[in-house]
Amino acid sequence: MQQAFNQLLQFLHQGISAIFHFVQMIWTWSVGQISTLLAVPWQQWPLWKQILLVLVLMAVIWVLYRAAIELFAAGERILLAFARLLIVLVRTLPSIVFAGLIALGGLWLMNNLNNDLIQLPVAFNQTSSSPAPAPTNPSTPAEQPVERR
Repeated sequence: MQQAFNQLLQFLHQGISAIFHFVQMIWTWSVGQISTLLAVPWQQWPLWKQILLVLVLMAVIWVLYRAAIELFAAGERILLAFARLLIVLVRTLPSIVFAGLIALGGLWLMNNLNNDLIQLPVAFNQTSSSPAPAPTNPSTPAEQPVERR
């Protein structure tokens, strides 16, 4: 169980790491393109190219604004999901502790209970291969000892 849980966590870690690496590559490329756009010598350009540059910059700003809004909303949902995960983990702790206590108690009983207290039928007795001895109790009332008070 622990190994499966560790493998699941490792799989999630690798997947998230790959996603963040891809996002980092895209961000680096995009920032490079935006920096190149902002570094152009627009002062010597004709008016129509300057207007086109302003339109391109407005489009870039609008797309970045939309991306920032989406990232903020996603971050909020991620934090909410993480908080819910923590709440579920905390809520299940009593059940998990109770299951551990039951296992501990059962193990303690198995290790400390005297085996002579429980008489199993011969068919279930696996420790001896010979039949159990006959009971020594007298069967008739005349053969029973009389108690005196």
